[in-house]
Amino acid sequence: MGLAQPLSRSVRLNGFATCLRLEEIYWTILERIAEANQCTVNAVLSYVDREVHLRHGGVKNFSGLIRVVCVVYLLGAKVTR
Repeated sequence: MGLAQPLSRSVRLNGFATCLRLEEIYWTILERIAEANQCTVNAVLSYVDREVHLRHGGVKNFSGLIRVVCVVYLLGAKVTR
């Protein structure tokens, strides 16, 4: 149950400080994504934030988007819509 506990972290998205609340398991997956890309979790989050703004003008639920990114990473699939 510990991995399901929500955990808030301060992050910087493209230079702006904010707080992101995700379950602990998603922070673990984000760390793996960052390690695989030889960067930081903040860099991964900033990349996703920048891309969603450029391609779609933003997103209302960034935490939800990050959860989807984590699941897609685990599935090893490239999903586009």
